[in-house]
Amino acid sequence: MIHKLGIQQPNDALGVRFRGNGGILTISGVVKDFQSESKHKARRPVIINYNIKRFFRVSVALKAGSIVQTMSGIEKTWNALFPDNMYSYEFLDDRVASFYKQEQKLYTAFRFFVGIAILIGCLGLYGLITFAAIQRTREVGIRKVLGASLPNIVYLFSKEFIALIGIAFLIAAPLAWYAMNNWLQNFAYHIQISAGIFVIAIFASIVIAALTIASQTIKAALASPVKALRSE
Repeated sequence: MIHKLGIQQPNDALGVRFRGNGGILTISGVVKDFQSESKHKARRPVIINYNIKRFFRVSVALKAGSIVQTMSGIEKTWNALFPDNMYSYEFLDDRVASFYKQEQKLYTAFRFFVGIAILIGCLGLYGLITFAAIQRTREVGIRKVLGASLPNIVYLFSKEFIALIGIAFLIAAPLAWYAMNNWLQNFAYHIQISAGIFVIAIFASIVIAALTIASQTIKAALASPVKALRSE
């Protein structure tokens, strides 16, 4: 607010008079900037005006452990001082949470549909690796007879799917960055999307895929080579 008045230092603002709120006001103190609305909006100049005729709300700092008794005491005091005014209250964290109800709904829906997408993806991947294991049963048996180890067999099945995951990531990452960046523009204050987020994403994708692939690849690698060579 003081910057809007052309004042740079808080101490220089003390005693300055200006027109606001329908009258001439005198600055008696300056507080740090604070967010009085949701972060969809940038901080705006705020006047905290002392007017004894316009008091209608009380802010109270509560200690943990005795909130119920404290709230009951506050209600009794309020009703004794203002019997004609209805007593109602809200907690600050609930008030702040109400600024982001839409984001909370979006977050819940996002988690639900992402969970379904991951489940469907894992089922599809499981089906593919099962089919590949059946198709390459004799190949696995021959490789084992020739001395291939368990890690070699697992790598044989995994490398193709890991490559597909990498290609999928290269396609999805730019689209995800574009969508997230556009969504963040709805906020006056927001984080910057860093490369670390995508590193975590590709790592998580590989881990999920590896766990899905592991059961079938290990099963195929541990199978008896005699049975594998006799299969058609």
